[in-house]
Amino acid sequence: MIARAPVPTRFSRAAPWISTLVRWVLAGIFLAAGGLKAVDPQSSVAAVRAYQLLPARLETVIGWGLPFVEIALGLLLAAGAFTRIAGAASALLLVVFILAVLSAAARGLSIDCGCFGGGGTVAAGQTDYGGEVVRDSLLLLLALWLLWQPRSRLALEPGPHERRELEDNQ
Repeated sequence: MIARAPVPTRFSRAAPWISTLVRWVLAGIFLAAGGLKAVDPQSSVAAVRAYQLLPARLETVIGWGLPFVEIALGLLLAAGAFTRIAGAASALLLVVFILAVLSAAARGLSIDCGCFGGGGTVAAGQTDYGGEVVRDSLLLLLALWLLWQPRSRLALEPGPHERRELEDNQ
């Protein structure tokens, strides 16, 4: 009896293209956010400090390091390398961002999130915590998609079709 290859469904054909789009959207956002923070690391430190969640020494380390973590995630996602790992790291980072914003809102702080550079204390009424949580929650859904469907097109990682060909040639 000869085993037949499963018949591709419309979803199985579309999923890699959806994942490609998701990768590129997340990559663009992380590259923009990290790049804008990397050019002014002192503002990034001030943004982290405004949340009042960490000891001063950690605020400085995170303020300086976060832009480069975001850039690294953006590059991995853009290239389609280690997609599931990059998706998981993105999801974790976005959960931290959401919790930090919710914490600032719950404690009555008036801060700019510093998501795309800048950040720090702002005048009362100048915050947009709801918009930031919604935006980051939508981005979290995209990152979770990559955990579920990491295979994509135009990626350094071989997709399911290319992986079968590699296995057949060995």
